[in-house]
Amino acid sequence: MAALCRVSAFLSTPSHPSLRNHRGPRRLPQPHPVVAAAAADFFTPSPPPWRVPRRLLCVGSMEAPPDGYRKNVGICLANPSLDKIFTASRLDISGAWQMPQGGIDEGEDPRNAAIRELREETGVTSAEIIAEVPYWLTYDFPPEVKAKLNKLWGTNWNGQAQKWFLFRFTGNEEEINLSGDGSEKPEFVEWTWKTPLEVIEHAVAFKKSVYKEVMKVFAPYLQSDAAREVQ
Repeated sequence: MAALCRVSAFLSTPSHPSLRNHRGPRRLPQPHPVVAAAAADFFTPSPPPWRVPRRLLCVGSMEAPPDGYRKNVGICLANPSLDKIFTASRLDISGAWQMPQGGIDEGEDPRNAAIRELREETGVTSAEIIAEVPYWLTYDFPPEVKAKLNKLWGTNWNGQAQKWFLFRFTGNEEEINLSGDGSEKPEFVEWTWKTPLEVIEHAVAFKKSVYKEVMKVFAPYLQSDAAREVQ
């Protein structure tokens, strides 16, 4: 298994001058046409550019997710300098900021699912997979969320079991497009880079414990004192 995997740039996106030198949350312009591509096409090995703990490099876990939880992937997308994390505010929940995530299709490898979800939700294909949390993290849906989602999906899930991946963004910010690749309905209205502690602080309450664990595991890779301060 490759220790480090590269997501090659494939989609072409137009330049958005309004995003340059902008430090606050980004509200993206009108959606642009994109070309969908299979996630596996982006997955080519590349040697690690810096020294990182080998025990967490793309470690595959044989542990099965617990029964009653929907299989899901979470994406911690760090900026090129590895000191801040991509986070976006949801269209359907005012004031709720989160990292990208999404369900794993039947028979789909979690890494491929993470690459696909990153592309579908943010338009990003220029990124490297740096590390993986080598076990499943779970959270329970609050009653009102559980009722809403299970009605939508026709299921009876208690919550979600997630495999988390740390990506390093290697492209230009003009590549980020909250309309994604056009294959799914947009989920976010604006985005920004936040410190690890800010990501946790602005998450919805029922995801905070998972976010804390994610930041603890990925702290050795992040060039941020804040990541190492997560308790």
